[in-house]
Amino acid sequence: MADISGLEPGIRKLASQFIESGRPSARKQSIRERRQGYLDTVHLAGEAVPVRHIFEQTIDGIRLRIYKPSEQSNLPVMIYYHGGCFVSGDFDTHDRQMRLLANLGNALVIAVEYRLAPEHVYPAAHDDALAASHLIRRHAFAWGGDPANITIAGDSAGGHLALVTCLRLKEQGQWMPRRQVLIYPMLDATGASDSYQKFGDDYVVTRDALLSGFEAYLSELPPHHPEASPLHRNDLEGLPPTHIITAEFDPLVDEGEAFYRRLLEAGVEAQCKRYLGVNHGFFQLAGISMAGRQALQDVAAILAN
Repeated sequence: MADISGLEPGIRKLASQFIESGRPSARKQSIRERRQGYLDTVHLAGEAVPVRHIFEQTIDGIRLRIYKPSEQSNLPVMIYYHGGCFVSGDFDTHDRQMRLLANLGNALVIAVEYRLAPEHVYPAAHDDALAASHLIRRHAFAWGGDPANITIAGDSAGGHLALVTCLRLKEQGQWMPRRQVLIYPMLDATGASDSYQKFGDDYVVTRDALLSGFEAYLSELPPHHPEASPLHRNDLEGLPPTHIITAEFDPLVDEGEAFYRRLLEAGVEAQCKRYLGVNHGFFQLAGISMAGRQALQDVAAILAN
């Protein structure tokens, strides 16, 4: 058994239960079970704090949930893509974090619903993410946000979508967000890094969960394709200032930090912070994780800058 003693107590308990139950494989679960399993963990995020105004809009077929913490106008805007390995996750899995980010950052936080695999394969989620960014920029002012101060963010698969959206926006050359925040992003569909081996089995979100999600979504797209594995791209120059969050016991820790170095080499202003004692997904575990609570405050502070 892996040494899980370095995990925070609340997360160590989760990992220990996971190991004792025989490390259930995501590959053996149905998509419905995976989605339900994710929803079943929502209580670990802590309470759903009240936000002044929460409303939904569907524009051009894309559903958005908007969190507005105050009556002020010209608030900073955060566009947020949820995680879930491209096959799960929704407004409900991420609602408690969005509430906290809106309140702590005094920002207009907008969660994006994008199409999931296996019902919708590449490029559905990428296309939805890009389309949503344009929609939000167009409507931000009417909702009380500042269209000149947009942060694009996401966790896990959502971090991947945030990055690819910024790369596509750069290519289009019309506008760029002020910054991007990538929370333990999925950046390499080959899963080739050492941390995939080291932390791939015992820390709840496994190598199987991550790679099977990639496989379901990428379908016929080869894993080395630049939009499958943006870690290896050579067109990073000109990306906005980038904040990367990694977790010590995460199969993705190596690729997140390797990407940080790639950004520095490309001349992009970048910061990377590794949180110790935590696993992949800790950003959603503020109810049991001190680092999870801290990470939410850190991301909110980035918005306020």
